[in-house]
Amino acid sequence: MSKVSTPLTEMLGIDYPVIMAPMFLVSNAKMVIEACNAGIAGTVPALNYRTDAEFRKALEEIKSSTNKAFGVNIITNKSNIRMKENLQSCLDYEVPFIITSLGSPEEVIKEAHKKGIKVFCDVVDVKFAQKVEALGADAVIAVNNRAGGHAGDLSPEELIPLLVKNCKIPIISAGGAGDSKSINHILSLGACGVSVGSIFIASHESPVTQEYKQACVHYSSKDIVMTTRLSGTPCTVINTPYVQQIGTQQNWLETILNKNKKLKKYVKMLTFYRGMKMLEKAAFSATYQTMWCAGPTIDFVKEIRPLKNIVEELVVGITTQKANQTV
Repeated sequence: MSKVSTPLTEMLGIDYPVIMAPMFLVSNAKMVIEACNAGIAGTVPALNYRTDAEFRKALEEIKSSTNKAFGVNIITNKSNIRMKENLQSCLDYEVPFIITSLGSPEEVIKEAHKKGIKVFCDVVDVKFAQKVEALGADAVIAVNNRAGGHAGDLSPEELIPLLVKNCKIPIISAGGAGDSKSINHILSLGACGVSVGSIFIASHESPVTQEYKQACVHYSSKDIVMTTRLSGTPCTVINTPYVQQIGTQQNWLETILNKNKKLKKYVKMLTFYRGMKMLEKAAFSATYQTMWCAGPTIDFVKEIRPLKNIVEELVVGITTQKANQTV
C-alpha cells in the first residue's frame, strides 16, 4: 500500500492520514500499539486508567512496543480532577501529541509545547476553533454530527469548509469516516486527516465484551440515538431495548436541577459519574442494562477481526485530493 502525504502525516510521521480516536473505556495500550504499527496514529484517553500509576504503566508499554507517533486524550474541564497529573505523565513520557476536549486547552498547550509535544483540540464550531488557534494549538479536530460519543451539530460538509476558511492551522475531521471512500470525501472538503473510532470497537484487541462488539456488527447507523442520560450533554449510543426502556432524555428533576445556577455544576458531575459507571458496567460485564456508546460508522463493521486488518482495509484507496492544500 502506498503511503499518503498530507500535513497530518508529515506532522506525525505516519503513513496514512488517520487517527484511531480515543474511545472512553474501549481504547487501550494494545490497540494503540497495533494502530501505530499498521501506519496510523493510535490514541487512548488518560481516564481509561483508574490511577495515574496505571496510566504511566500503559505509556511505558506503548513506548517500548512502537517508535511511531501516538496520542493521549485529556479532558480539560474542571470536573477532571486528574487533569494535572495526567498532563505531567504525558510530559514525563514525551507523548508525541495530546488531544484536548471539553474545556480550555490553554495550560496543556503551554506545558506541552515546552517539551515539543503537539496539541490537537476538539472543536465543534468556528468560534472555539479560532480561540484554540490563538492559544497555539497545532491543529483542530472538527467534531461533526456523525461522530460517536459527544457529537457536534454541523455536518462535515458544513463544518470543514468553515474551519478551512477561518483557520490557518490544519483541520482533522472526526465523524463519518469508516472506509477509504468516506475518507477521500472528507479530505476533498479540505481536511488533512480523519479521526476514526467506532469501527475499532469490534476488534480482537478491544477489551469490551463480545456482546458489545457483536452489537456493532448487528446494529446500523439507523440504530444510533442521542441521549443526555449519560453525561448531561448529548451522546450517541446504540438504541438497544434497554435504552428504549429508560428513554434518552433526563427526567424532570434532573432538568430542573440543571437549571439551578448554584447546583448545576454538581448535578453535571454526578450525572457524568453515574453515566460513565453505567457505560462501564455494560462494556465489561453481561448485563441487561446495555448502554453501548457508538457512532453511525458502525455501518462499516461487518465482523469482529484483528485491528491490523481493519486498518489495512481502511487505508486502501486513500488519496490526497485537496488534503495537501490544508496547511
